[in-house]
Amino acid sequence: MIVHQDNEETSLLRQPEQPVAKTPLPWDQLWIILVLQFSDSLVIETLAPFTPQLIRDIGVTHGDETQVGYYVGMLNSSYYVTQTLTILYWSQLSDHVGRKPLILMASFAIASTMLTFGLSRTFLGLLASRVICGAFNGENGVIKNLLMDITDATNLPKAYACLPISFMLAAIIGPVAGGSLSRPADRFPEIFGRLELLKTYPYLLSCAFPVVCASITWLITYFFLRESVSTRAPLLDLIKEWFSPKIYTKPSTISSNALTSHGETSSEEISTTPLPLRAVLTPKVLTVAASNGALCLFDFGLYSILPIFYATSIELGGLSLDPQRIGAIFAISAFVGYSFQILFYARLHDHFGAYPILMTGLASGIPIVTLFPAINALARAHGVGWAVWLAISIQHMLVALLNMSFVPMALFIRASAPNRASIGVTNGVIQLVGGGATIVASACGAAVFSYSMQSGCDAWLAYYFFMAMAFLAISTSLFLPWDPRIWEGVV
Repeated sequence: MIVHQDNEETSLLRQPEQPVAKTPLPWDQLWIILVLQFSDSLVIETLAPFTPQLIRDIGVTHGDETQVGYYVGMLNSSYYVTQTLTILYWSQLSDHVGRKPLILMASFAIASTMLTFGLSRTFLGLLASRVICGAFNGENGVIKNLLMDITDATNLPKAYACLPISFMLAAIIGPVAGGSLSRPADRFPEIFGRLELLKTYPYLLSCAFPVVCASITWLITYFFLRESVSTRAPLLDLIKEWFSPKIYTKPSTISSNALTSHGETSSEEISTTPLPLRAVLTPKVLTVAASNGALCLFDFGLYSILPIFYATSIELGGLSLDPQRIGAIFAISAFVGYSFQILFYARLHDHFGAYPILMTGLASGIPIVTLFPAINALARAHGVGWAVWLAISIQHMLVALLNMSFVPMALFIRASAPNRASIGVTNGVIQLVGGGATIVASACGAAVFSYSMQSGCDAWLAYYFFMAMAFLAISTSLFLPWDPRIWEGVV
């Protein structure tokens, strides 16, 4: 009897060590998610190369070069402000009415706002276009919810390793299209020189490219995407429930019955009803929200100053590069970085795990920041030669490691959800914090960089600021578990 008990305990202890069969990727729906992510990323990537020059052209800075960064930061932050204010509502709403109708509505609105951006000749018009675009791009969280719906713990890492295909294509095509198609009447007079429309709106052609892509994406979504939410409710009934005092009283009952009947059932199978917002704010969710927020704070802050750093004159701390070279830098960097992630992330995850990859990416932020003044010093001493391009290459290799941190972070987001039906609101809460951090990063990063260029200011002020954000991202991630599957009860 005792021997039998020991053998039973031994088998139970060894059970977690047995290999778990991995679920095949649902490619029939995954390719549509890749198209959606490409279209969403293209909205941002296309604007980056020519936005500083656009600010100069509309005359809002009155020729003051040091003010360009402020206005670029305002455009970037306005987009992320409205995206942050709506992402939780988009995600929470998608748990009830479904993912597909919200994605369709958002794709149409994003295409429209990109067209109005290209037709704007005042800073107020540009700002309004970015505000509306950001509000509807809150559905980006819905796309992430959709990915989590069609995957499980065994194939989610591989699915997220495929997402860089979309980001890579957008990061390559977007900057090239945005930089090459800007001011076409001046750059290609033999083709576009007679078109008064492109002379009046020199950046319309650059903005028309993501509009066409978003329109094609809308058609693909409408005809081929299957709804992943089974418990959909009419929008009118949902609005009535929101104003009713009796909201979501069933999850706890279902959860208790499930626990009583099936003691070994995982948390994702306990309830099929979305939980209210308060029930989702668990310590796990708050921990991941803080870590993801710090990562967004540093990463998007860094991204906001890269084009400004390249476009700023060497004397003021930059590199004096034109939009075409800036677009080429981003395109090559995206191709190399995302190719590495596509080819090697799944293998690295299987060998090292999510947490070591996350911390390695965060640690790369420190040398990334120190390379900014080094690159400018090389440009001052030797001009924009091979030494500068080598330093830029090293910096972007490190940026690729930093960007790879978002993949393991997604695994922690999914693992922190209280149940499967609440993935949308959980992701919405975490993305809300991340969006708030992105707002601060986009506004403060560009503003601090511009302020540090002014006479009488410390030129290193911007780099002190970003170094502090890098250490903040590292410190907040120390509270995450070594493996996100621990939270899911898999290991």
